[in-house]
Amino acid sequence: MLAVAGWAGADAADQTNHHDSQMAEQFKFERTLRQSVDYLLFLPQGYGEKAEQRWPLMLFLHGAGERGSDVWKVATHGPPRNVTERSQFPFIIISPQCPNGQIWSDDVLLALLDDITARYTVDTNRVYLTGLSMGGFGTWHLGISHPERFAAIVPICGGGEKIGILLAAGPRAKALKTLGVWAFHGAKDNVVPLEESERMVEALKRFGNKDVKLTVYPEAEHDSWTETYNNPELYRWLLEHRRGVQAN
Repeated sequence: MLAVAGWAGADAADQTNHHDSQMAEQFKFERTLRQSVDYLLFLPQGYGEKAEQRWPLMLFLHGAGERGSDVWKVATHGPPRNVTERSQFPFIIISPQCPNGQIWSDDVLLALLDDITARYTVDTNRVYLTGLSMGGFGTWHLGISHPERFAAIVPICGGGEKIGILLAAGPRAKALKTLGVWAFHGAKDNVVPLEESERMVEALKRFGNKDVKLTVYPEAEHDSWTETYNNPELYRWLLEHRRGVQAN
């Protein structure tokens, strides 16, 4: 007890004692990132016919099973698969491939977005982000970290860290409150529990986002993406969203 009391006394003592036993230092470094990313590119019917026309863009993040060096694996699920069956997708669709043994990198994805928006006629007020499973986690992380880059996000059977929402401030907080969010999950998912999506949606609602919702498929297991990406209402909902403008 004496030791505890002595420590408490020291803690209440003049704070200058801390300056006698510690030094404040600073470490500086620079990091150069050299990385390549393979991706599938879809250009909508009519692209390029009118030079002044700008097109909405969808960034799709696949799941863990599509990682690797064969970029065509990315078309196993989701929008890059659906565009082979439907020619009327009114989006530029970018579907990158994550290398084996890695997870999605915000730096790589943002650099890819910057390159695509510089080289193609993209409507930067209508950039959308979506992904499934590992890509759902990537969608939550990138969308919450950089909400100003997206008009709406659609994370499917994913999850994330609420701390990115709770600590948002300044322009990022404003952008986060106006970000359209539609999450999807299967109630019987035994890979990524439904609670992962529920707590992220609840955190956004408490933060003040009024344009967030969660659709739960009562009988679905982990595959909650097939029904989602086959639903025309999803794409209508996306196109209603522009950066900084909430849908009605």
